[in-house]
Amino acid sequence: SITMNTYLFVYDLMQFCGHSWIFTNMIIRFMSFGKDSLADTFYSIGLVMRLCQLLSVLEILHILIGIDKSRLFPRFLQITERIIVLFVVINSQEEVQGKYVVCVLFFLWNLLDVVRYTYNMLASTGIHYLPLTWLNFSLCILLYPLSVLAKAFAICVSLPYFETFGTYSIKLPFPFAFSIYFPYVLKMYLLVLFIGMCFIIQNLFSERKAHLGTGNIKKKRS
Repeated sequence: SITMNTYLFVYDLMQFCGHSWIFTNMIIRFMSFGKDSLADTFYSIGLVMRLCQLLSVLEILHILIGIDKSRLFPRFLQITERIIVLFVVINSQEEVQGKYVVCVLFFLWNLLDVVRYTYNMLASTGIHYLPLTWLNFSLCILLYPLSVLAKAFAICVSLPYFETFGTYSIKLPFPFAFSIYFPYVLKMYLLVLFIGMCFIIQNLFSERKAHLGTGNIKKKRS
């Protein structure tokens, strides 16, 4: 419907503006200050990054109510990966926020999202520009595995701090005698991350084939 297409356009426009601002800000800061800009990337753009990622949770709702025809499980995995790494791992450990891996991760996320939301924004108006469609369904196959490696590295870097400060580790008093040591949870999540990556890459290839395999540009959304 016109109302839903208008809503999707506004949503994609908001995300595009947010991620474009972050991406442009990172590039200008790097050109101005060089490597010195990398250490305080989180402090300069972290708030907008968190807002954009929280807003992306709506995409799960879009699929559930049928206005987005993407597959639910792969999208759910991708969104939860970012939420966990950004809010649980990076946001909770100030020492991790200044690491270079955070800048690399944000660069990969925003490069992918600027392209994706540009494509989605035009698709919601019925415009399918072939070079942009090719870029949208090809770039993600290259950059998504790199982003997973960056997420895994960020988790590994954070482990000593979670061990030292005991963040999120829980020890219930007697008579429960039950405890959760959060570094172990993160190590198990690393395995989930790489298993999920295999599944998501397979889905990315099938999406690319569906949109580009026959040379016909198909609509992702109805």
